[in-house]
Formats: sequence, C-alpha cells, structure tokens
Amino acid sequence: MNRRAVITLVGGAAAAWPLAARAQQRERMLRIGVLSQFAEAEARANTALFRQRLHELGWIEGRNIEYDLRWSVAGVAADRRRSAMEIVALRPDLILASAAVIVEVLQEQTRAIPIVFAGIIDPVGGGLVASLARPGGNTTGFMEIEYSIGGKWLQLLTEIAPNVRRVAVFRATTLPGTGQFGAIQGASALLGVRSARSSRVTPARSSERSPPSHASRTGV
Repeated sequence: MNRRAVITLVGGAAAAWPLAARAQQRERMLRIGVLSQFAEAEARANTALFRQRLHELGWIEGRNIEYDLRWSVAGVAADRRRSAMEIVALRPDLILASAAVIVEVLQEQTRAIPIVFAGIIDPVGGGLVASLARPGGNTTGFMEIEYSIGGKWLQLLTEIAPNVRRVAVFRATTLPGTGQFGAIQGASALLGVRSARSSRVTPARSSERSPPSHASRTGV
C-alpha cells in the first residue's frame, strides 16, 4: 500500500470515529427514577409535564430514555423506604424526588446516584444539602421559594403597620424554615424591628384554626 493510500485510510477512519461515538451516545438509554410522595394517579399526573418537556428536547421514551416511577403511601415511612430501595436497586442515572421526606429516605439508600429534588421549602435547614451554592454530596435541586422572600414578608408587614417594633414568627413543627427565618432576622435590623423571635407550633386541624393576626401572617 502506497503512502497516499495509507493517509487516505487513516484520515477516513479518524473522521468516522466521532460519528461512531455519537451514534453510541444516541443509542445509550438514559434511565431516570422518579419517587413520589403521592399515590399512583397523582404521581403520574405530576410527572407528565416533566416527561413531555424532555420529549420536546429529544429524549424519546423507549428510544433513548426510560422512566422508573414509584410512589408511596402518604405518612407511611416503611412504604417510602421500600419504594426507595426498589428505585435504587434499578441503578438509574439519576432520581427525581418530590419531597424532603423522599430525599431523606433516598439518601439513606445511596450516596452515589444523583438525587434531584423539586419543590422543597428549605433544603439547607432540613439538612438535605450543605448550602445552596455548594450542596455537596449527591443531592441538588430546586427550592419552592427563595429564602429572601422572608425579608419581603417583614417589609410588607412594616408597610401595613408602620409602628410595629417587635415581631413573632410562627412556623409549623413539620417544616425546617431556618433559611427563611434567617432572612427575616437579617431584614429586621434594616427595618428597625427590634427582634424577630421564632416560635415553633404544631399545625392545627382546619376546624381549630383561628383567623390570622398580623404576627401570624409573618409565619414561615
């Protein structure tokens, strides 16, 4: 084989390598686990838009992506743990989690598979991640609201009642809320409020709830 033929052969092979690599990447099946705190019907409805958007981005179910959906009975820890074990055993590329209690049980089962959460109020205060900027570990995601809105609540309260100088913040025992409370504390000095004390209360049943006061409307 002469020199020109060798160069042509090697050059053609080199040009084909990226094409072959891309073809292999397209053929690889991405596997996403979804663990929901809701019952089956609601869990499927909640993930429909997520799956639709991925489909629009070129992730076609059955061709290059598969979903493993699991759900749990609300309030039943053993059921959550069983579902989490099933998801982790399937070894998905990542797991989508819908609530703090779901993330907690998944973290007990794996520190290797990436966990992405959505709609969690305070992932830092709840101990799910180290910080928003650097979550660390295998967990990250999206908060339900920004911490800074806590300061906005206090600002709104002082606009409604300019003479307010002391504010009590009530929040449910089931929610961490430390990040939001920190934002309220930070804003209190700027707004001339002497202190913002946090009181943890257990949510009352709807029949036992009294009309909210100005103070309770600042609750987290």
